[in-house]
Amino acid sequence: MAGMFEEKRVPDRQIRAAQTDTTVRVYLACSPAAADAALEKQTIEPGGSVEVTPSFRLAAFESDNGRKPGHERILAVDLTREGFEQLLAGHVEWAPERDLDHTPLNFQAIRLGGELAEEWVTGITDVTPVIRDIAGLLATDQLHLAVKLVPHEPPYELG
Repeated sequence: MAGMFEEKRVPDRQIRAAQTDTTVRVYLACSPAAADAALEKQTIEPGGSVEVTPSFRLAAFESDNGRKPGHERILAVDLTREGFEQLLAGHVEWAPERDLDHTPLNFQAIRLGGELAEEWVTGITDVTPVIRDIAGLLATDQLHLAVKLVPHEPPYELG
């Protein structure tokens, strides 16, 4: 039994995501204008390929906590499981998962590219304030408080 468990464990590359029975959360960093439009319409404008990640910490790192030009806002996009799995079938990259202080960790997080079909999106929320709060806590050496703001991202079991 123990041997079987060892084989199934993939610590170096594992999809981890905030999820429910029906949805999976990914993060999209975008410009303020794109963020406002997405929040208002509760959809991502069709026709363009976007890059998303289910890793909150990777999203924070890649947007430099919302300081990177064109990536000032970070949206949490809840996708249907079917939509998420269709994204997985498309353009997939692995990148080192990051700690809150942006230190690379010894396992990989997934980054997905593609179009987000309107019917996949079940909700969009702005998590920029949370990312800014975390950055502020880190700047004042309050890592213990910052960690509490990071969403729980359990492993995603592929269907």
